[in-house]
Parts: sequence; structure tokens; C-alpha cells
Amino acid sequence: MPEAATDGIRNGAAFDEAELLSEDALREVQLTRLRASLQHVYTHVPFYRDSFDRAGVRPEDCRSLGDLARFPFTVKDDLRAQYPFGMFAVPREQVRRIHASSGTTGRPTVVGYTERDLSHWADVVARSLRAAGARPGHMVHIAYGYGLFTGGLGAHYGAERLGCTVVPASGGMTSRQVQIIQDFRPEVIMVTPSYMLTLLDEFERQGIDPRTTSLKVGVFGAEPWTQAMRREIEERFAIDAVDIYGLSEVMGPGVAQECVETKDGLHLWEDHFFPEVVDPLTGEVLPDGEHGELVLTSLTKEAMPVIRYRTRDLTRLLPGTARPAFRRMEKITGRSDDMIILRGVNLFPAQIEEIVLRTPGVAPHFQLRLTREGRMDHLTVRAEARPDAGPEARAAAAGLIARGVKDGIGVSVAVEIVDPETLERSVGKIKRIVDARPRDTA
Repeated sequence: MPEAATDGIRNGAAFDEAELLSEDALREVQLTRLRASLQHVYTHVPFYRDSFDRAGVRPEDCRSLGDLARFPFTVKDDLRAQYPFGMFAVPREQVRRIHASSGTTGRPTVVGYTERDLSHWADVVARSLRAAGARPGHMVHIAYGYGLFTGGLGAHYGAERLGCTVVPASGGMTSRQVQIIQDFRPEVIMVTPSYMLTLLDEFERQGIDPRTTSLKVGVFGAEPWTQAMRREIEERFAIDAVDIYGLSEVMGPGVAQECVETKDGLHLWEDHFFPEVVDPLTGEVLPDGEHGELVLTSLTKEAMPVIRYRTRDLTRLLPGTARPAFRRMEKITGRSDDMIILRGVNLFPAQIEEIVLRTPGVAPHFQLRLTREGRMDHLTVRAEARPDAGPEARAAAAGLIARGVKDGIGVSVAVEIVDPETLERSVGKIKRIVDARPRDTA
């Protein structure tokens, strides 16, 4: 493990007070904040008041953390229906910043932050970066997109809160990013994992060995990524690759963080976000250790708290390790709304990714395209070729991917190997699933 990532990591000064709480003290903090949040939204957000009333519950009915299960879920369509500011729990004049989702799958979801919210957000991102191995004085190269997307500015203010030097590179201009990394010599990079692989390819295209850079730690988020992708990044770049988790509806990056010394899942910052895992079909709360859908309730947000927000991310809750006060969420295995049922077989993009990553001649950039011929659904895996892959290598790769899917998942798919940098990207991410089936019969 690089020296920069481990220096002082076990020193008590590397933890804040909340990270040292006992389990009982943390649960007391959570219950106090949860009850306040429930009262806050019931008083100030008509959507939640109506939702609670329909479910027959009121804030004072929450006498224990387990009572939260009596309250209704919030889903993304609820936020869209209140567009733009209907979910705000404070007057718009008290909102200091607004972010929004891309809206690529419908009306965007809008989130707001008070000055106190922004301070809490900076705190949890700073905590996340410290757990990742960053230290005051380190230079952090931020290649997340800036703007309405929460990634860039969320990472930016958290890195500054920790005492780091920030390089706000944003996304795009890949060759220039390589030059900046070479010239400025940052220790830490924050970026989507798929764009990090694009940067790796650009280093090699320019004849620069990625293992010779100044980078020691990569903090990757905004999209699911696999252990195979971690291994590729770490081996090709000689860095520690760790996961950061967040979503704009709850806060942004900094909801949970993987610790560099263990890399065994992401510790949820439970003093700000209360996690549950539920059965995706029934909504029943599952015990720790069982796989299901992550549900989050914000505990300290003022402008736009969310109660039992269904993230659609599939994971399980485990005991804390490097940060024992906080439970871990296992690396996201997929999304409940990304599951594809193809001719009776359930599959997730992460399963395809494992196959693509081990296939010679293709880059780790792929897309799944669903079509319908007659009454049958068909899936095409579109994967980008590596720059040096000729026609024979591409044909061989297509065959390997098709056989890998058939043997490993049990379904036949078509495979198309496309030119490098062909698949459409948004803020550094490739849209994993394109559903081109007719809307009236899908």
C-alpha cells in the first residue's frame, strides 16, 4: 500500500468525535435526529404531511429506530412530481445552493441545501477523503463534472474542508487532464471509474507509464464498479482504488466511504444518514447481513430532508471494521431497476462487466441494448475495442464475450465491438442500459 495512503491512518487524530462514538451513543444521536427530521418534514412539507396521514402515522409515533419502518417510503417519482421546489422544507430564500439530476430518464429531481446543509456535506466528504487516505496538504485532482451534478462541487468543498489543495479539472479534455496530472503532481484523484480507465488509456497513448505518476489514491464513485475493475486500475496505475457512495436525492457524494486500509465495503456515516435494507418486492425491512435494496433517511438536512428514500441500489449491511462505530454497506451489486429479465433469466450489468473486463482486446466500456423482434426480447452487448485491436482481435473478443455470457449467465446475446470512445457518455459515465423496445409492448 502506498505510504501516502497509510501515513497516520490509525492515529486517533485521523478520526472525528462521531467516528469514536459507542454504539449506544450513536443510536441515541440517531433517534434524536430522526424524530426531529420527521417533525420537520411533517410541519413544512405538504407531501410528507399527506403521506404520513395516509399511512396513519405521525412524527411522535417514532419512539425507537425500529418504528421508522411504520413510515411510508419516498421514491424518485415523488420527487419528480414535486418539481421544482415542492420538497423543500425551508423557504426558498434560505436555500443557498440548488443541484439537480440530469433528467435523462424523465423530469429532473431537484435538491436544495441551506448553509448548514452545505457545511455538513463538506464535513462528511472530508471524513470520506480522510478514510480514503487523503491528508491535509495533499493535492486532490477532481475530474467529476461540475454544475448541477453533485459530484464536482461536493468533492471540491469536502477536499477544501479537509485542508487539501483542490484542482477543479472537471470532466472532458482528457489529454489536458493527463498533462495537469503530470505537471501538478496530485496525490489523490476523484473521478468516475469508467473515466479513470479513459485516462489510463490516454496516458498509455501518450507513451507515459501510468505507474510513474504522483497519484497514490483514487476515490471513485457516481457509478457501480466491480472488484475486477479495481484490480485493473490498481495494477495499471499503482494506486489504492477506493469507493465513495452518494446520491443527489440524499446529499451527494459522501454518504458512505470505503476505508483504504481495509477495502471491505463502505462505512455509512450513520450520524447523518440512517440506513435500512428492504426486500425490493415486499418492502419488508431485512436484518443486517441479508441482501436487498438500500433505503436512506437523512438525519441532519434542513432544506430537503428525505424519509425512507428507496435508492434502488442492491447491497447488504455489515458490521463496521476500520470505522467500527458505523456499519458498512457491501459494494453495490446492481440496481433493482437495472435488472434485466431476458427470456426468463435475471441478469445485471455488473455480471456483464466482469466478462468484458477479462476479455482481451476490449476496453472496460460497454453498453447493453435491449430490442424486440416479434415477441422475443434480444440483448446486444456493445463493447469498445482497445485502440490497438484489429479486426481479428475484435472478432475473437466478440466470441469470448458471447460465450462468457452464455456459460456464466445462461442466456444468448449478440455482441458488437465498436470503435474506441464511441459509446455516449454523460459526466464521465456511460449509460449502461438502452431500452429500444417498443414502448407500447415493453
